[in-house]
Amino acid sequence: MAIAGLAEKIIKNTTMEKTVVKEKAKKVSKIIVLALFWGGAIAIATTSPAFVPKMMPRILRYVSWKIRSKKQKRQFTNAFYYLKNKGLLKIEYRGKQIYVSLTKEGRKKAGKYQIDDLKIKKPWRWDKKWRVLIFDVKEEYKDKREALRGKLKDLGLFQLQDSVWVCPYGFQKEIDILREFFGFNSGELKIIEASRIEGEDEIKHFFNLR
Repeated sequence: MAIAGLAEKIIKNTTMEKTVVKEKAKKVSKIIVLALFWGGAIAIATTSPAFVPKMMPRILRYVSWKIRSKKQKRQFTNAFYYLKNKGLLKIEYRGKQIYVSLTKEGRKKAGKYQIDDLKIKKPWRWDKKWRVLIFDVKEEYKDKREALRGKLKDLGLFQLQDSVWVCPYGFQKEIDILREFFGFNSGELKIIEASRIEGEDEIKHFFNLR
């Protein structure tokens, strides 16, 4: 029984270690993708096959991240080649320079990372204005429409009507990101500011406002 218990403990610890390693790898990959998304194509003047460690500081400056150990350097190098093999990174040789950028699929992945991380900042004082989001999405795009509703709910908005959502805090930046990710135009998603909404006591209660 003791041997069986020890074996079970070892297997459990090994599984937990693998899970931690996998989560760290995902985090590193996410950092690289978002850095290239915000920074655009990154160039370095070298033809060395070991160009990744030299290029990585230039990539990471867009996310204010610094590699502080050999282990981190190895993690970022492995993640870089993983993303390249997955078709998310594009490497171009132009003369004596190497350019690294996101592919179309890489930009899609960056967009998904962005909406996953979206949060509406709550100011220290409400300005007594309501932000009302209305959207009119065609039936042929109903999957996108339902995905949008799900994300608005995750963001903590109040659903006033089927396609009308309310928030007391500014969220233009967040809606712009959602609009770009889902491919909606300004006619399909609109934000209106209002000083009063009929029957707004229920909305105030929802947001814990006075």
